[in-house]
Amino acid sequence: MKSYTEKLEINTQRKIEFLNITDKVKRAVNLSGIQEGLVLINSMHITSSIFVNDNEGGLLQDFRSWLEKLAPLDIKNYKHNLTGEDNAYAHLWRTIMGRECVIAITKGNLDLGPWEEIFYGEFDGQRVKRILIKIIGE
Repeated sequence: MKSYTEKLEINTQRKIEFLNITDKVKRAVNLSGIQEGLVLINSMHITSSIFVNDNEGGLLQDFRSWLEKLAPLDIKNYKHNLTGEDNAYAHLWRTIMGRECVIAITKGNLDLGPWEEIFYGEFDGQRVKRILIKIIGE
């Protein structure tokens, strides 16, 4: 079995942002040479997320609205913010949206459904963060 590891660096323009990283993951799979296997895409920070969904602008706006209803941005609401932080909501959003995803690779291609794309959700950005892409297989 072979393995391939790549780390992407992300620095978003906004504090909260959703980025489509599907092409970056496809490029890594191609570079790996692995034809049959699995790829793990993992956000290496506790205030960001990796998830798979539809690449539709309205839906991405809906995610943010939904997250704000579940865990509002208001810093007065959270014990974590008593430590001097202002990002408790971002930790909660990460828990809701997930840490990573694993996608099968068949014949050198990601096994994604017809509308599926891979997203990086940044919830406390505007600084450099990393995404791990780990590919294993033959």
